Amino acid sequence: MPDSEVAEHPDSALLRRVVIAAALGNFLEWFDFAVYGFMATLIGKHFFPSDDPTTSLLQTFAVFAVAFALRPIGGLVCGMLGDRIGRKRVLSLTVLFIGASTTVIGVLPTYQEIGITATLLLCLARAVQGFSAGGEYAGACTYVVEHAPAERRARYSSFLPSGTFFAFAVAAGVSFAVSSWMSPAALDSWGWRIPFLVAAPVALLGFYIRHRLSETPMFRNLSADTSESAPLRGAFRTQLRTMLLLGGVISASGLSFYTLTTYMSTYVEVVGKQSAPVALLASVLALTFSAALSPFAGRISDRVGRKVTAATAGVAILVTAIPAFLLAGQDSLGLIVLGQCLLAIGVVLSLVAVAVLLSELFPTRIRYTASALTYNIAYTLFGGTAPFVATFLISQTANQLSPGFYLMIVSVLALVCALFIPETAGSPLDPRSERQQSLAQH
Repeated sequence: MPDSEVAEHPDSALLRRVVIAAALGNFLEWFDFAVYGFMATLIGKHFFPSDDPTTSLLQTFAVFAVAFALRPIGGLVCGMLGDRIGRKRVLSLTVLFIGASTTVIGVLPTYQEIGITATLLLCLARAVQGFSAGGEYAGACTYVVEHAPAERRARYSSFLPSGTFFAFAVAAGVSFAVSSWMSPAALDSWGWRIPFLVAAPVALLGFYIRHRLSETPMFRNLSADTSESAPLRGAFRTQLRTMLLLGGVISASGLSFYTLTTYMSTYVEVVGKQSAPVALLASVLALTFSAALSPFAGRISDRVGRKVTAATAGVAILVTAIPAFLLAGQDSLGLIVLGQCLLAIGVVLSLVAVAVLLSELFPTRIRYTASALTYNIAYTLFGGTAPFVATFLISQTANQLSPGFYLMIVSVLALVCALFIPETAGSPLDPRSERQQSLAQH
């Protein structure tokens, strides 16, 4: 199909396949990370045994953060490859590696069986997860946005945040199912492995779909004089200020996202004294709400612009952080879900803005590199550490609302950065290359 036809027919079968292919791999990435968070207490018991449950949980979340330490490296490598050999090839590989590493976690022997080797193997599997995931989300956003028409970029890219929330909802649902339907002994013995093993067939399906798709129109139209032989150097030389501002916006996105999707279920269990099934059910309901809200937020962003969307997200997170934690600690499923849904409004707006800004702020020749590096560094610093920092703050301050205050501080940083980013809604992704493409077509 000609490149122009994609823009003229945004509801074409091609664009639908593009969104499905990108969302499926993105689903797998976040499903894997979500399962680890939801199974944190059991993983801590089997791989980090300790007489102190808090110590065991902190060690489990520390490994959760370690995977994020590999994400910037993965984003850098995958980004440079994506800017040189194409988005499609890299995304086909990332989905395979993410699925394989997650499946390995599902079959690992425990600390009780092989000692410290089990812990080291878990760290290795998480490292591979993190490295591969580093090239996934920014690449998937780039792949979708480079296909979408200018006036509907947020609409189509919003399906990636929607798929992300849906992935966490499915992970919570699967975890809820095995926790509810299995005896505690069976869950502790082998049932916790089931969610990790789901990754294998999803990864194979994702690879099959992505492998059959073509490269993005904008990448195909890069000419020799517009391509970048050293995308990392080009990114730092020409886009450093933009990367820093976007990183500030992403800081609140990453922290609030992982607070909502991963840490809240632990908070409900530990602070709210609720059972694991109740905590997981609350997460399923709140995450389903978030997934449904994302496409609407995308349409709104296309109308009001990225600056307004990102700034509103910062304000929403700032206002709802403390009420969300207060409600999450109550002895009522309805209030727990309400608290998480309040926080979700700002989280959804932030993720939708970030999904499209990752592509709109950078030129085609260095887009994958700049966006992946910015996204993953910010998520490593604020997203991957979110469960650990929240647990640590409560243990050190004895203030159950301390994670909420931390979230408020970071949201102020994001709000300030959002005010300084340029407005990109509806503007050409790459004016020079798009002019060349227009001349070639006429």
